Amino acid sequence: MIETRELRALPVPTANGAVVSIGVFDGVHLGHQAILAANVDRARKLGARATVVTFAGHPKKLLLGREPRTLTSLGHRLELFRRAGIEHTLALTFDEELRRLEAEEFAADILVKRLGARAFVLGFDSKFGRDRRGGPEFLLGLGYDVEVVDQVQVGGRAVSSTAIREAVELGDLEGARRMLGRSVSVLGDVIAGAQIGRELGFPTANLDLHHELHPPSGVYAGLARVLGRPEQHLAVANIGVRPTVDGALRQNGPGSRATVEVHLLDFRADIYGEQVEFQFTHRLRGEQRFEGRAALAQQIASDVTAARGLLSGRGA
Repeated sequence: MIETRELRALPVPTANGAVVSIGVFDGVHLGHQAILAANVDRARKLGARATVVTFAGHPKKLLLGREPRTLTSLGHRLELFRRAGIEHTLALTFDEELRRLEAEEFAADILVKRLGARAFVLGFDSKFGRDRRGGPEFLLGLGYDVEVVDQVQVGGRAVSSTAIREAVELGDLEGARRMLGRSVSVLGDVIAGAQIGRELGFPTANLDLHHELHPPSGVYAGLARVLGRPEQHLAVANIGVRPTVDGALRQNGPGSRATVEVHLLDFRADIYGEQVEFQFTHRLRGEQRFEGRAALAQQIASDVTAARGLLSGRGA
């Protein structure tokens, strides 16, 4: 997939143009997936490039002075777009200049002239341009080919990023999974840690999530993948403040600086600097403080055994 972060870096449009969808797509949930699937289908029929226009930061940061914790960082969204079959993503920085851009100019200059849009696939609530004037009806009024994807509901409730954030924050993995159409997951860069896990016999990948939202503190079983590698591994993740190693157990709040550590079972490669995606499938237990590292290591061994039992048959 082509990834473009600046307008000046846009590739030349293909002869058959592009089918374009626009949105933040935070979470890439079932509603977003319906848009992406319709885009890819339309693009294939036209021989065009399946294209998404998204934003490097959430527009609410500029519009409201605050932004929600993201379910998926930009890098995570790009990976999920690629898996959905999208061929090109333009990630715009939502700044004052873009905020003031009239919908007509956004459509004519960015979408049509620079991206080569010949058709659009938009969500029912898609908006763009100054004062959010742009949208499906706006483009239809200008004579463009527009397909509108209806709202998706699960269990009688509209699927939305807000509803999924609530479920993740509450630790409702199943509720979030139903709306996401996949397990709750995080994607992070593997950064250097204190290597305590290695000393205990359970080396972990310490993840920098770039402010992605994660479930509450605790120990989780799940599946992990190093991006760029085909294998999927059984894994155990710990989210929290490492009370046995770092001191007293604190609540997982704004000042707790919770860490996310993932132990990939039966895996020993050096992956510093790479990216790891972890899918949460089961919560094993809450975070605890143990009387020393030997007791902690014993509990981790039990967690690994429990994870193997729960995840049997779901590995690579």
